[in-house]
Amino acid sequence: MLTSCRESVRKGLKASQEAQTAFERALEIDPASVDATIGLARILANRATNPWSNATFQQEAVQRDLARAEQLLSEAITSDPNRPMAYAVLGFIRRQQARLPESRIALEKALALDPNFEWANMQLGWTLMFLGECEDAIPLGEKSLRLSPRDPNINARYELLSYCHLVLNHVDEAIDLLIKGRTANPRDWFFSFGLAGALALKGDLDGAKAALAESLKLRPECNSLAQWRVWVPWTRKDRSPLYWAQEDKTLDEGLRRIGFPDE
Repeated sequence: MLTSCRESVRKGLKASQEAQTAFERALEIDPASVDATIGLARILANRATNPWSNATFQQEAVQRDLARAEQLLSEAITSDPNRPMAYAVLGFIRRQQARLPESRIALEKALALDPNFEWANMQLGWTLMFLGECEDAIPLGEKSLRLSPRDPNINARYELLSYCHLVLNHVDEAIDLLIKGRTANPRDWFFSFGLAGALALKGDLDGAKAALAESLKLRPECNSLAQWRVWVPWTRKDRSPLYWAQEDKTLDEGLRRIGFPDE
């Protein structure tokens, strides 16, 4: 399974590089193309904020990608301030930088321009979740799911909704969504990880331990709560105190019940 995950990541990085090359070529042909500018910024932002990419590329390259993405988005917004994708990508970057209020502003601007922009609905849901506003994030996740029910990355919608319900201690709803998400993408370790915490809260300790074992099989590096927070740096206490408090009483508590260490 781990080999399969790494192969999938390798293919994803290759596809990302091919897309970057295509957008770069488009800008050579037409330097004023706002579509190509935003497209390139999104590719760079996705790669720079992907933990697998951070492990593959030098940190200097990651920071260079982020800086260039921000510059491209600034140029796109100056050229055409009515492009919702530009604000959505900026909001995505700001969340990864743990600048959650700024992320919210950018994503709300994107949705003001296009309320049915599915990706922006989902991204704002994630930002609100990490701001500790899970009750408000859930309708956005549900709308995202309705707008794109056959999305090839539908697991990201289940991930948002399942973790919102989990940290709100809606355990049954969380378990149902985590199982659906794991079925949609068995290689996504976040589902097994969350399911371990949720099943432990439910009292199914054997099921929780099995889910945790699957999570560790998929992502052996995440072997403590401290390491978990390395993967989600925007949940730092100083930037996301409400979310951290909610998670500590639910997901973290469930994982502790089956012996998952803090450090």
